[in-house]
Amino acid sequence: MMDIAKEFARYVAYLSQELGHADRHAGLSGYCTGLMLPLPRKSVEPMAARVDPLHASARHQALHHFVAKSEWSDARVMTRICDWVAPALGLDSGCYWIIDDTGFPKKGRHSVGVAHQYCGQLGKQDNCQVAVSLSLASAQGSMPIAYQLYLPKNWTADPVRRKAAGVPQEMVFVSKPDIALGQMRQAVAAGVRMGVVLADAGYGDETAFRDGITELGMLYAVGIRPATTVWAPGTEPLPPKAWSGRGAKPTRLRREPGNEPVAVKALAMTLDVQAWSKVTWREGSNSELSSRFAAVRVRPAHRDNWGTQMRAHEWLLIEWPEAESEPAKYFLSTAPHDATLEQLVFVTKMRWRIERDYQDLKQEFGLGHYEGRGWRGFHHHATLSIAAYGFLMAQRLKAGSDAGGKENFDHRQVPSVPQDYPPRGSPARAAPRSGLNNDLTPTPERRTRQRSGTLPSLQLGKSKINFVTQ
Repeated sequence: MMDIAKEFARYVAYLSQELGHADRHAGLSGYCTGLMLPLPRKSVEPMAARVDPLHASARHQALHHFVAKSEWSDARVMTRICDWVAPALGLDSGCYWIIDDTGFPKKGRHSVGVAHQYCGQLGKQDNCQVAVSLSLASAQGSMPIAYQLYLPKNWTADPVRRKAAGVPQEMVFVSKPDIALGQMRQAVAAGVRMGVVLADAGYGDETAFRDGITELGMLYAVGIRPATTVWAPGTEPLPPKAWSGRGAKPTRLRREPGNEPVAVKALAMTLDVQAWSKVTWREGSNSELSSRFAAVRVRPAHRDNWGTQMRAHEWLLIEWPEAESEPAKYFLSTAPHDATLEQLVFVTKMRWRIERDYQDLKQEFGLGHYEGRGWRGFHHHATLSIAAYGFLMAQRLKAGSDAGGKENFDHRQVPSVPQDYPPRGSPARAAPRSGLNNDLTPTPERRTRQRSGTLPSLQLGKSKINFVTQ
């Protein structure tokens, strides 16, 4: 395999074609290099000190300007990253588009998009920023190809904070499912290979989101909540009422007592024991991953009595681990009617790859380490984190193993910081004050205080069956 340093230089040169100015090449190279080095904190200053220790302050200013101020297009650079990595993913064996969002805990109220909202990293409501992403995935690997900050209503309605954070004037409030649909439409327009769309219940429970995927010509397997209603097998909406000959002719479907849709949880609880089967979908780190599943054909019921046509049949997939007292997860899928239970489970469970992406991006590539407050810097930093991740993902996939990627980059000689380099915030960077003797400055007394407590085709692999888009 080509020496990793030469391949990295070729990669940077390829991405740099979308930066607009040749002098931004050094910024891209330096920033991505810093993100790939084994540093505990990957914000601008520590990266600058390691990438160019003899000119750390100047490199700090240059990298800060490149990420926070330079007007290059995140979308165009992301397209280049995708074009570089996608051929290595092996999408012929199965292509998936994974929608998800991730949160970053953040104090204060001035960093762009920060609000009291659900943060997946913390598993609760807290002050954080949330970004929506679209990832391109296969059984071999995955990577984000679109990434956008979610801007809550209290931000879109606040002109002062918007201006201070550099939020584009055209930005209006857009829900997370609508951001995701926008990302998918842009990917389709850009010619990205279509795949089966996967998402959790925060997206899959939205009927408009699922309809949007179908309108794009793709299949989906998405999570839904236990209270989502469907028409159980053997039931369906009643036809419109007979016309009396007067007034407008009735066209809407009907529901009546005894002929109504049911919540998916209630339907799951009525299934016979023979409906459930144990399915193993992949090897985990210590053992095979398996659970108990059932799949039935249903019609989604959301507001169909407001319309004139019944919704098409879909698969309802239910996961009920044997040790649990009730089902744990529910999914709707537009997989082919002859799809097997194993296919449904395998495809649905491919969503785990986004969890690995976010884990690596945060822990190894500093996705959440940006310390600025602005819209442009937030997105530039994320694009560069994904660029670094994409390069090493491609290296790993081309090598056919986990070797030869980040480890080779990490094991290079990491430049040390000069002993006389003053970190930001240190006393050596403070402006000199005449007449002040630090040795004589009294130590203030501390006060103590108490604190209150795809169209589809079937493909058979050696060990797994999955439906894919062509």
